Amino acid sequence: MKQLVLNEYIDSQKIGRYQVFILGICLLLMIMDGYDIQAMAYAAPFIIEDWGVDKPALGMAFSASILGLFIGSLTLSWCSDKFGRRPILMLSTLAFSILMIATPHVTSIEQLTVIRFITGIFLGGIMPNAMAYSSEIVPNGQRVFAMILISTGYTIGGMIGGFISAWLTPIGGWHAIFYFGGVIPLIIFVIMLFTLPESLRYMGAKKENHDKIRYWLNKMFPNCGITNTTEIIHHADTGVKPSPLQLFKGNRAFFTTTIWIISALNMMSLYFLASWLPTLGKESGLSMQNAMYIGSTLLLGGTIGSVMIALKINKLGFYKVLIPVFIVAVISVGLIGFTSSVVPLMFLAVFVAGFAVVGGQPAINALSADYYPIKLRTTGVGWSIGIGRLGSVIAPVFGGYLSTFLTINHLFLIAAIPSVTIIGILLIQLKSLRSNKAVSNVEAASV
Repeated sequence: MKQLVLNEYIDSQKIGRYQVFILGICLLLMIMDGYDIQAMAYAAPFIIEDWGVDKPALGMAFSASILGLFIGSLTLSWCSDKFGRRPILMLSTLAFSILMIATPHVTSIEQLTVIRFITGIFLGGIMPNAMAYSSEIVPNGQRVFAMILISTGYTIGGMIGGFISAWLTPIGGWHAIFYFGGVIPLIIFVIMLFTLPESLRYMGAKKENHDKIRYWLNKMFPNCGITNTTEIIHHADTGVKPSPLQLFKGNRAFFTTTIWIISALNMMSLYFLASWLPTLGKESGLSMQNAMYIGSTLLLGGTIGSVMIALKINKLGFYKVLIPVFIVAVISVGLIGFTSSVVPLMFLAVFVAGFAVVGGQPAINALSADYYPIKLRTTGVGWSIGIGRLGSVIAPVFGGYLSTFLTINHLFLIAAIPSVTIIGILLIQLKSLRSNKAVSNVEAASV
């Protein structure tokens, strides 16, 4: 009887067409995740004008969505380990698409805050599960690059959101922004329903799934020659349980604590920029259309940054890339306010800030995933992203409050402080990894 060791077999194969298709689905989900999170930022100037609400009140709706993301990242990443990647991805996609379609029907800031909170919970299930799923269908050597590449979907979604919003709002007002953000993922859900398999590595732990594994292996690798008699062998890691407590065991406590702080600080900076740039841009004298485009410019920089950072990390390692990237973040974010009177320079500063701050976040997520063992990978990424959301919950409200009495120059100088702190923590983290020799193959390149 022919035997096949599942993990070794997947790692030995080249990426096939069906794997590319699955990666494409994950990328599309991340694109809509990014679009839907940014939807509030693009709708904000219109909602302020239509409803007559002030910025701090609208900041509560921003933060409610991010608080939902925090809860969703923690709970739905654990559910993914318990119930599987496919059902959680599908539930999250269906739920947030329906809620997005329902959002234009709210009539008060209180209702908007509630529905954005619930939407955020299900959006929180997309990123950690899509990253884990994408890492499990590719060979081990391409795992980090695949995760960062999939993560660029988030910035792509936010980036195209500005252009789509600028196109839709003259036709259907701010309501059209949310309708678009709901209908597209509903279509993706239908495609997933008929074409998306469960993660083979996840299914391998249970023998009753081996018939399904053989079917999907033949679909992914048509020339593999697997038959109904082929025995599937799956070496499960029994030494580590998928529990958040395990993140602090086995000399992992220091890395876990510091990666959480790094993630929270960068998301604080990222969500301040993403939430308030269109509104602050308009107040500094930009036209409504240019205010929309400046938000997209931030995420265009992030999209290009994510890909370039991923390519450099493959060659140099995480730390030799991330430390210079956040030095650039400090300078560019601090300069945004001082360039507000010269529109081309402001767009350039925003683009560079997006390259470093937005483009750096997928690499932070991938660093987390690369550090933890396989059975802790989804939990590690989910909790790193989830804890990071705490920073992003604070940023919109704090930014709205500070913008009432600070000049735009001082506002962006304060927004650069998180990146300064990140540089220091990365240096300390690198020193600790060197001393403990607790580095992966990719990390070793930076040490």
